[in-house]
Amino acid sequence: MVRRIDLNSDLGESFGPWSMGDDAAMLQVVSSANVAAGGHASDPETMFETLKLAAQNGVTVGAHPGYNDREGFGRRVIPMSPDEIARMCAAQIGALQAVAKLVPVHVAYVKPHGALGNLAARDRDVADAIAAMVKQLGGLSILAISGTQLAQAAKAQGVQVFSEIFADRGYLSTGQLVPRGQDGAMIHDAEEAAERLLNMLDTGLMPVIDGDPIPLDAHSICVHGDSAGAVKMAQAIREKLTAAGVTIGSFVT
Repeated sequence: MVRRIDLNSDLGESFGPWSMGDDAAMLQVVSSANVAAGGHASDPETMFETLKLAAQNGVTVGAHPGYNDREGFGRRVIPMSPDEIARMCAAQIGALQAVAKLVPVHVAYVKPHGALGNLAARDRDVADAIAAMVKQLGGLSILAISGTQLAQAAKAQGVQVFSEIFADRGYLSTGQLVPRGQDGAMIHDAEEAAERLLNMLDTGLMPVIDGDPIPLDAHSICVHGDSAGAVKMAQAIREKLTAAGVTIGSFVT
């Protein structure tokens, strides 16, 4: 049984008058926050307020760059070359780092969002470009979907990488997530999610919808901040894990 695990959530995804999720409540539950950096969501004030709340709660902060597609919430692939994707991410990471200095709080890692994260999980050229960009920026690690091309690319380039699994998402035998909208993509029951996680941490195997369970590394568990009942699910998972003797703490030490 894994005895220490991080809980992370995608936060700071509001912008202007448009509100998404309950960041204040979620930041009292998780140990790491993937903060939107102005691509798929967020703006300077949202970044600042989210980063400030994270600092007040002792939560580790990561940059969450995505496609510049607020209308699609970063869940559509925008045709771009790998180098263009890397520069887009660098611009967003830099913006978040600049706002973070005003808090102040340290931005410790990078986790690509949505369609970009899924593309980097399966496309080695995109994964290599993102890993090279993070290495060139310096001082950042990568939080990658466990067992995917991005995790492998980061290791190959000597970038510190941590693996995440998802509390509320279904898996395919390839290690990738079941696409949203398909049967089995989302897990809405907190008890079911918590039991699946405990079993995975005990055995190292993740159930999939199209075959036998697959082995995955796990340094962090993601609970999506934009899903219905996200805070309740995160609280239930934390309580279940703690009761089983698992310590909740950031993967960045």
